[in-house]
Amino acid sequence: MLQSFDPATGDLVWEGEMASRDQVTAALHRARSAFPQWAALPVEARVEAVQRFKAALETRKEALAETICRETGKPRWEGLAEAGSMIGKVGISIAAQAERAGEKHTDMPFGQAVLRHRPHGVMAVLGPFNFPGHLPNGHIVPALLAGNTVVFKPSEMTPATGAAMAECWAEAGLPDGVFQILQGARETGEALVSGPIDGLLFTGSAAAGAHFRRIFADRPDVILALELGGNNPLVAWDGDVDEAAAIVVQSAFVTTGQRCSCARRLIVPDNDFGTALTAAVEELAGRLAIGAWNETPEPYIGPLISDAAATSAMARAEALVEHGAKVIRPFTGIEGRSAAFVTPALFDVTGVGVPDEEIFAPVLQVRRVADFDAALMAANHTRFGLSAGLISGDDGLWQRFIHECRAGVVNRNRPTTGAAGSMPFGGLGDSGNHRPSAYYAADYCAYPVASFEAASAAGNTGALSGKLRA
Repeated sequence: MLQSFDPATGDLVWEGEMASRDQVTAALHRARSAFPQWAALPVEARVEAVQRFKAALETRKEALAETICRETGKPRWEGLAEAGSMIGKVGISIAAQAERAGEKHTDMPFGQAVLRHRPHGVMAVLGPFNFPGHLPNGHIVPALLAGNTVVFKPSEMTPATGAAMAECWAEAGLPDGVFQILQGARETGEALVSGPIDGLLFTGSAAAGAHFRRIFADRPDVILALELGGNNPLVAWDGDVDEAAAIVVQSAFVTTGQRCSCARRLIVPDNDFGTALTAAVEELAGRLAIGAWNETPEPYIGPLISDAAATSAMARAEALVEHGAKVIRPFTGIEGRSAAFVTPALFDVTGVGVPDEEIFAPVLQVRRVADFDAALMAANHTRFGLSAGLISGDDGLWQRFIHECRAGVVNRNRPTTGAAGSMPFGGLGDSGNHRPSAYYAADYCAYPVASFEAASAAGNTGALSGKLRA
């Protein structure tokens, strides 16, 4: 039996049966059988189907947001924002499909050259817990628009959100087998990815991504799109201290640090600005309202996804201290709350060698450097490459940063978490496999086919005239 719980209260949110290996096999068979007819539909028909899904989301927006909040612990404002992003994704995906995976005809002397795109087949989608609606939705909608069929396994931490999404797809009236949901944990996921699939679209940890790279090394026929984590740098170099501190706090602590694009490393100059900014971040972090999703006044952040997640994050924070990090603001639980509630933390790691790991929690490491060359070097000193940011009014420094910083999302004077569905989202290194999602998801949901076409075979012998022996 699979169950999910409200991390703020421990209350049961959802329970249901986990899909067995036989049920996974049957789902994949249905998806394979449904694929030819779905792929053969005019794209306009598939657009109409996802528009019906959008209408279902709009009708259920409040209920969906509440489910997200209860299952993840997110404040109500953030649950509503996620539900809104899911709705907005439909129009963005339709535009991306037309622009990046449409059809193009070019007149040629012999006839025409035609660019078409074809779907891969059966796509497995594995969803994460931190954005249990928005992130898998960002794979599912483009995949279905392209003509693929989808088998979706939500995170075992957030099955209720997955079930709510499935209800919206059912209301959209898709043909049988085109979209299916399989609830379960690791065993269900293993059965799904080891089955006869044509693509795996995954959002999750870098460790899981590395595992998938290995197991699919000998399956080149399977498209692999990995959206993974990051040990993201934010270089704060000059400007108004209070404004910079607000950007830092939003970068590091929004969603209780449970965004793959959150800043994990704050790099500052070893001068008065760096000292003042660190103090301002410490002070502002201490003022953040923390609480359950439905509390009044509304909190800025809620708990981590589970007690176990908090225990793991605290162990990693303690390891920083063991490596020599100095505590600026401690990482602790909150008295009178569940163990999933934690306080935002800051550690000074200047001159300290610490593990290049993503701590998926509100933990920020501060490193002071002598000059901007050292700041760039520190920013790039990671095996990850998802997001990065620069806080500076100096255009020259920004030009250096945007050209030299290795990351897929690089922002200036904005939080590192700033992203848009109308832009690509993804990273390099251990943060992905060069297949960014969001607007560019259309690229991995279909493959291009180039055709050179003439209405008849007439005229081809002329090309050989004078070049044949009698």
